[in-house]
Order: sequence, then C-alpha cells, then structure tokens
Amino acid sequence: MTAPTKSESRYSWGGDEHLVVQISEAMSLEANFTTMAIANLLASRELDGIIDICPSNASFLVRFDPDVIAPADLEAAVRAAELEVGDTASLSLQTRIFEIPVWYDDPYTRETGARFRDRHQRPEGNDLEFAAIENGLASEAAFIEAHAGSPWITSMVGFVAGLPFMFQMVPPERQLEVPKYLRPRTDTPALTIGHGGCFACIYSVRGAGGYQMFGITPVPIFDPEQKLPDFSDFMAFFKPGDIVKFRKVDQAEYEQIQAQVADGSYRFRQAPVTFSLDAFLADPDGYNASLLEVLYGA
Repeated sequence: MTAPTKSESRYSWGGDEHLVVQISEAMSLEANFTTMAIANLLASRELDGIIDICPSNASFLVRFDPDVIAPADLEAAVRAAELEVGDTASLSLQTRIFEIPVWYDDPYTRETGARFRDRHQRPEGNDLEFAAIENGLASEAAFIEAHAGSPWITSMVGFVAGLPFMFQMVPPERQLEVPKYLRPRTDTPALTIGHGGCFACIYSVRGAGGYQMFGITPVPIFDPEQKLPDFSDFMAFFKPGDIVKFRKVDQAEYEQIQAQVADGSYRFRQAPVTFSLDAFLADPDGYNASLLEVLYGA
C-alpha cells in the first residue's frame, strides 16, 4: 500500500473549534485505513485541548478548545501525525471481529419496501431482486451469499446514533454496489441491514432512509440504557475499524435471539484481532479466511 501523501490531503476549518482533514477524494479501504491510523495516533498522544476525534470514510474531524491549543499548533500536530503514518512501511490495526445475525428477505423490510416503491428505481420488484440485477447475479440467493460471504470493515459510525457504515473486504471488482432509492423513504425498520453505493449499514433506530433494504438483525447496536453486557462500556456497540461477519439466520433463530436479547442473556460472538492492511491486500480471500478462523475456530 502507498499511503496518500501530504499533498493529497486537504485541511480546512469548521468554525473556531473544528479541523477537518480530507485524506483522499476516493472512498477506498486504503484511504479509510490511513484515516483511522492517523486518528488513533492522535488519540494516543492525548494532546491537551483536543476534545474529540471523529474518523470518517476518507476524512476525519478534530474538535478542539482554541483556548487550550492554538489552531496553528493543532494543525502542526495533525500534519506530523499524518507524515508519521505515511512513513510507516506496513499499517496494522488492533481491533475485533464479531458476528451480526441477519434474517434476510424478512417480512418487515419487504413490507416497508412495498410501501415506498414509487420512490424506487424498479417499482415492480423488491430491493434484494434489484440488488442482484445491479450486480449481475443470477438470483436473490446469490446476492445474499455474496453479502454474507465475506467480512466487512466499519469505516465510520454516525449519521444517527450508533449507525455503522461498512466497507466490503473483497477486491474492488467484487464489491457489491447498489444505488440508493431515487427519493428517501420516511420509514425504515430499526436494525434494518441497508446498502447504498459501496457501503453497508445497519439502521440503529427506526426512521427515514434511502438505502436499499436486505434484511433485519435481532441484536441491538445502540442501547442507551446499556442493559446488555456488551454495552457496559458505551451505549453504541460499533467502533471504527470493527470487522463484521454477517450470518444468515431463519425466522426461528431470529426469534430465539430476540428472546435472548429480551432476557439479557445475549452476547455477541466476537474476538480480538490485529488487522494488517498489507497482508489483506496481498491475499484478500486467504486473509479473510484467517480472520474467520479467529472468530469461529479452525
């Protein structure tokens, strides 16, 4: 991997308290990984005056207190971190891999999609059928297999509380791409698995949305009351850099997991991993297989 150079990055100011750094105009895995590496390096330095660092797909925002750290000093620190990351021969990320069960082709997202077909590119079909056609796949089942067959990396969390955007960890020519609805819906079921452009997402709460809908998960990803053990540290489960494996479940298992969530016994299947970008780029399928061995065992 060749990290984006200093000349490709764009620094801009958002009012008196925000610095925005755009690493690249392309939303690639390499740009996202560089963004996370810089954000993590800055966070590890615990500079006085930095309030928050928010990484995005190919950029990051730094919120700071100008009464504690001068804007020029902040910019110098960020540029130094960018150069240090760019000089690193091989980037790696300490993260985790976990499983998200999905009831694909569920009645809730199908019903919602049917109510809003007048806003869709293909009013006569459904979202899964449209996605299969757009990606040259023979059937909805083939699309589901491609969607659940490889891991995804969380490129950012936001838009609404706890909502993750995920980038498929496959070579670019195999990435699933589906356009958003022509006009957004005014309703989307909570915990819908969505897709827009090259990004998957999970709608953390019920609300408006324009991504194609493929299924629904029974597990919460945003828990303001922090009832489940996996939310003991924070009310939002996803973090940038998380690696996700979708697993197809049927209605019976979906309802079984719902019951575990309700009684407080559900735990995410997860494991810590060190993700190496160079190793992944050298052999995506082989590297993905090794990640899944960590999650599920050999």
